[in-house]
Amino acid sequence: MNAPAYNTVAWFQVGTTDAEQAKRFYGDLFGWRYALDPNSEGKYHLVSYPGADTPSGGIFDTGGEFPDHAIFMVMVQDVAAVCAQVEQLGGKVLVPPTTSKDGLVFADLHDPAGNHFGVFTPPPA
Repeated sequence: MNAPAYNTVAWFQVGTTDAEQAKRFYGDLFGWRYALDPNSEGKYHLVSYPGADTPSGGIFDTGGEFPDHAIFMVMVQDVAAVCAQVEQLGGKVLVPPTTSKDGLVFADLHDPAGNHFGVFTPPPA
């Protein structure tokens, strides 16, 4: 399997206040499998498709801190630079660049029309 290229959609996230219900729904509908992300303090469930070797997305337990959502995530080389460019192009940074325990850097954004999406840089190898 080839690694995704920069500036491509490489991940998705479903955010919900009821992660168990979402896992049942998508699992029954599409056969998705789940593993708790060890870096998430129990809030993020990695999604793997049938036959896939690695996860392709996640279900995020928002705990009511964020609205329910389903978004795509674009892999980029520099999350902070993309956030600055989003603002220059009329978008908005919802969650500024954040680094997870394993070194993954991500941000949540709105395009000028208000559509929610995210960007990330994978953790160092």
